[in-house]
Amino acid sequence: MPIIRGRLPGQLIIQYSNKCNADCPQCGMRRSEQISRYTLNKDHTKKLIDTAAANGVRSLSITGGEPLMFLDDIVELTNHADRAGIPYVRTGTNGFIFRNSAAPDFCDKISRIAEKLASTSLYTFWISMDSANPSNHERMRGLIGVVKGIEKALPIFHEHGIYPAVNLGINRATGSSHEQPFLAKMDRERFLHTFRESFDAFYRFVTDLGFTMANACYPMSAAVDTIGDAADSTYGAISGDAVINFSKEEKSIIFQALFDTIPNFRGALRIFSPRCSLYSLIKKYEHEQPFLFPCRGGVDFFFVECEKGMIHPCGYIDDPSDEMPFLGKRFGTIVNCEKCEWECFRDPSDVLGPFADFFSHPFKLMAKVMREPQFFKLLKEDLSYYKACGFFNGRVAPQIQAMQRFQRS
Repeated sequence: MPIIRGRLPGQLIIQYSNKCNADCPQCGMRRSEQISRYTLNKDHTKKLIDTAAANGVRSLSITGGEPLMFLDDIVELTNHADRAGIPYVRTGTNGFIFRNSAAPDFCDKISRIAEKLASTSLYTFWISMDSANPSNHERMRGLIGVVKGIEKALPIFHEHGIYPAVNLGINRATGSSHEQPFLAKMDRERFLHTFRESFDAFYRFVTDLGFTMANACYPMSAAVDTIGDAADSTYGAISGDAVINFSKEEKSIIFQALFDTIPNFRGALRIFSPRCSLYSLIKKYEHEQPFLFPCRGGVDFFFVECEKGMIHPCGYIDDPSDEMPFLGKRFGTIVNCEKCEWECFRDPSDVLGPFADFFSHPFKLMAKVMREPQFFKLLKEDLSYYKACGFFNGRVAPQIQAMQRFQRS
């Protein structure tokens, strides 16, 4: 097993295309953005998947742009990954397929899409949602009417054995109010209270829609005082728009609000966001403490951009290679990078990092346990909860009874 050798199960995120049909202000790949558009060659992508599987990659994410603009390709690539031996494949949508839900053929169309996805071994299928306020969400995305469509479509997906996860990109419009919070306009306690209310409203809203699983994307901010310069990222999913552009202090409060709110919904929703990782982010931004466990980007986790199909340590570091590096050895020049808080890499680095250290640096791990016992208490709770959630298998219904012992009110 890789973890016995101080490695983590490898993860590869492939940006299959940067083509998109939505107007999300929080993303630099929105359809109105004047950028060059690319889509990977499918055969090249299959070769990348084959090499990744041979090198120990166990998790594959196929993202965009908008992945379902290429539904048949996604189905083919997911099946290819399964044959290559990658058991955990995920992809998702901005929700454009849920427009025009009053059309007489809507249910048949959704059923066909669900059937195609269900024919694969797809582990997780996500649907992006920006706000607890339907009009805010639809206005931001430029996809009018999709919320009613999502509500109508979820039972159809469930009938086909797919339980989509709602994917929240944290932003100032997350809550149900039309007013967007800025720390400069209110004191810290009020800002914290506002975001607690926002997350509370969001989780209630998506539960009522019919979602059974949720994840949060941490702000892909291009603020000048945040970690590194996100504006130079290889992955295009960043923006300088005020709706997503947070200061360090605002981020620390937002992470605290999410940390506080998650336990209230763990009995109804399978919420992936680990509180141990949020704890680390709060420590980082409030007290400038380095992360206990360094990001595994460029060690066990990698990113492929869609322009040339080059492999990078992550979506923020432009250090390309045309061959999949050997897992467990540093790829790239940056060590212990804190350039971003991309949850795709930050969360699993925190959750799985201790297990790698147990075998490779046991004395360092013990020192970390002594220094930050609260982190490890939270990690233990997260892992117990993950087990109750069936480790977020999006092909099975939630075990509510097992989850409810983690509910706090």
